[in-house]
Amino acid sequence: MQDRLVFSSRRSPVICLRGCVASSQPLASNIGLDVLKKGGNAADAAVAVAAALNVTEPVSTGLGGDAFCLFYDATTGQVRGLNGSGRSPKAQTLELIEKCGFSQNNPPPLFHALNVTVPGAAACWCDTVTLFGSKKLSLAELLQPAIDLAQGGFPVAEITAHHWARGTETMRAAGRELGGDLLINRQPPKHGELMTNPSLAHTLQELAQRGRAGFYKGRIAEAVVSAVRENGGVMSLEDMRNHVTTEITPICTDYKVVRLWEVPPNSQGIAALIALNILQNFPIRDLGHNTADYLHVLVEALKLSMTDTMTFSTDPDLVSAPVERLLSQDYAQRRAQSIHMDEARSVCEPGIPTGSDTVYFSVIDREGNACSFVNSNYMGFGTGLVPQNCGFSLQNRGANFSLDPGHVNCVGPEKRPYHTIIPALLTDVSSGRLLCSYGVMGGFMQPQGHVQVLLNMLDFGMNPQLALDAPRAFVQFNAAAQQWHLHLEEGVEQGVAEALRGRGHVVNWPIGGHERAMFGRGQVISVGTWWSPNKEKTTEEQRVLWAGSDPRADGCASGY
Repeated sequence: MQDRLVFSSRRSPVICLRGCVASSQPLASNIGLDVLKKGGNAADAAVAVAAALNVTEPVSTGLGGDAFCLFYDATTGQVRGLNGSGRSPKAQTLELIEKCGFSQNNPPPLFHALNVTVPGAAACWCDTVTLFGSKKLSLAELLQPAIDLAQGGFPVAEITAHHWARGTETMRAAGRELGGDLLINRQPPKHGELMTNPSLAHTLQELAQRGRAGFYKGRIAEAVVSAVRENGGVMSLEDMRNHVTTEITPICTDYKVVRLWEVPPNSQGIAALIALNILQNFPIRDLGHNTADYLHVLVEALKLSMTDTMTFSTDPDLVSAPVERLLSQDYAQRRAQSIHMDEARSVCEPGIPTGSDTVYFSVIDREGNACSFVNSNYMGFGTGLVPQNCGFSLQNRGANFSLDPGHVNCVGPEKRPYHTIIPALLTDVSSGRLLCSYGVMGGFMQPQGHVQVLLNMLDFGMNPQLALDAPRAFVQFNAAAQQWHLHLEEGVEQGVAEALRGRGHVVNWPIGGHERAMFGRGQVISVGTWWSPNKEKTTEEQRVLWAGSDPRADGCASGY
């Protein structure tokens, strides 16, 4: 396996008419396309892809994690959504965590069992099919291709193999062994090596036969609870039984001629919307793509939006975020006025007074329905805890809880934590017509990626593949240093990096090879060429699907 990931080739956008799937694994993309060809719709195909990715990319996703979904109904023009994130155990209180010896300044280790929240993915898969599916294919039919992959085996892709090995090393450094289900002779699989996972095949079969009860009751639920409790967590069978997916009302904002749809808190989708609102106050196109002026404005807007989001985003069932105020144009204008072109902001305060590894994939079907779907373990293998004979690892989403008793996102019983995973959709402001289903996975990079890919297309006229290929910026708050760090990908000019340092940014440049993973991995399917500078298109041209898949991952877009 290459230690260095070299970007030595180019690819054209995939163009097709009847249906398209874009994911981070070609085997998963092909499975989704087969579902579309059998008469399934975008939601059906999305669940089949989610299951396949659990098999082929367990270092990013799986039944031990969470999921979110946005669905565009071509018949009604309505955008609907599902929050498939799990809650903390009922017994998990701040007092309990403090009794375990942890505090705000000494939180549980990232991979501790106390960071396991109830896995929400299985229920989200089931509810996606029930609420949005075509009703032509059963859940069992949708899961069968993934079952076949897990039983018969698959060759491991290059980038996945790298992260599988790195994730295994990380777990061992933390004193945890992944177990036989996710290793071959106690070692992570190499690039091209055949991997099987019979335990996961059995788990998927139970889900196929019994639906959500096959996961949240019985053998699998008992194995999940045992794995958590044996390692210092407090999850119970009642916590598993009580889990439900929540149907949500997506939130949106208008940027020029497009409307960006995101999932609301407890996710960080609002960060992309706040940033876009701020950026409306600047002549983005005139600044030029990836110039020092453009990246400075972009990064300063992202700092402000991420600060607001981390301040207010929490479980909406327990604390309501001031979404309407945060998304108002007046608020965005005030935030924009605080950006100084010659000086970077080192620390941000919320504008309203207060009281990383993921898979994203997209599907559009022949009827024009779209399913924007994201599924994640969080940090690679999550906690690395693998329930006995289940074939998947358990997430560590609870690591995003605050242990500050005054924070809205403070840990508490049966509470959803701040969540990083976000799918996105774009519609036309005037007609409501679907324009794009897209997303960029990668922890706190996700809203930043949503904004950059959208600007690449709308303001700089890039097709979906070029928009994903373009070098990215990632701004990250370093809590230890109490300052923002700006990471710039290889491909951004040296002079630009130096100019940004001159304005006070703490710049890490150039970032290449496998370290590019920090910039996320996106998928885009566009309906028509609304992104083209020549926007006078015929109705026939508006039917053509244009798709791109991120070169930072192993995947591809497939259409027919």
